Amino acid sequence: MNQPSSNASSIGDRLRQFAPAFDARFEKMLAAAGGVPSELVAAVRYSALAPGKRLRPYLVVRSCELVGGESDPVWPVAAAVECVHAFSLIHDDLPAMDNDDLRRGQPTCHKKFGEATAILAGDALIVLAFELLTDYAGDAFTVAGLVRELAQGAGWSGMIGGQMSDLLGQSQPPDRAVVERIHTKKTARLFQSACRLGAMVGHASVEQLAALGRFGQMMGLAFQVTDDLLDVTSSEVALGKGVRKDAGLGKQSYPRCVGLEESATISQQCVAQAVVALAGLGREADDLRELAAYAIVRKY
Repeated sequence: MNQPSSNASSIGDRLRQFAPAFDARFEKMLAAAGGVPSELVAAVRYSALAPGKRLRPYLVVRSCELVGGESDPVWPVAAAVECVHAFSLIHDDLPAMDNDDLRRGQPTCHKKFGEATAILAGDALIVLAFELLTDYAGDAFTVAGLVRELAQGAGWSGMIGGQMSDLLGQSQPPDRAVVERIHTKKTARLFQSACRLGAMVGHASVEQLAALGRFGQMMGLAFQVTDDLLDVTSSEVALGKGVRKDAGLGKQSYPRCVGLEESATISQQCVAQAVVALAGLGREADDLRELAAYAIVRKY
């Protein structure tokens, strides 16, 4: 997938080219072995293959390439990250969580298949993620590092812990420090892991690993602040999911804490910090610089 920075297409074009290439591989990886109940297979594929931007897999692949790695061995790792992301969406949408009816422009998994099947589909996806990591054809030491990184990014010190903090925050008054802590764990941590995982597959230096991890973290924060803004300013049709729910649920969000204008300023500051993190990676990282900017101007 190597993409030169000169005369390159826009990041929007690149993502549109990347998504079908990734999905073609991802669909094959979601082929279940014999004996798996068909209802579970259908629910997993329905959610995991629903149309999406595939930002996290893109970050995995490009981070690998930027440090000199080959893209072919990294696809199962990119798929593992997308499995974790799909799992999180299924469970976030459940009645006990955000209780959403729409995701990516279609009924949520529990609306389509029932709550019990949706829970099991999410469970299956997060376990499949770690199965896919073992498909990476590298040495055992690297595989162990990949497993640890994804577990930390997705687990109780990362995304899942952030979701718990999100739920607990609904009973607290708006607090910028709280919302930053939630967003850092719930959203930014998996973006950070995506970049670090790709860099690890590419055998990055310590400095490259730190730089790409920092980029992922700050881009992820920018992305989530923008999500907060879109929940207030966009429409269900544009986003493909419910809007104006954060305030109704009492969620900690930047607009509730600091208002729309300051939230937009914070997102821009996060992008600036993401771009600074890439200073040592040269022009080949221009698409990631564009991606950071895209994170705050996107409409869905």
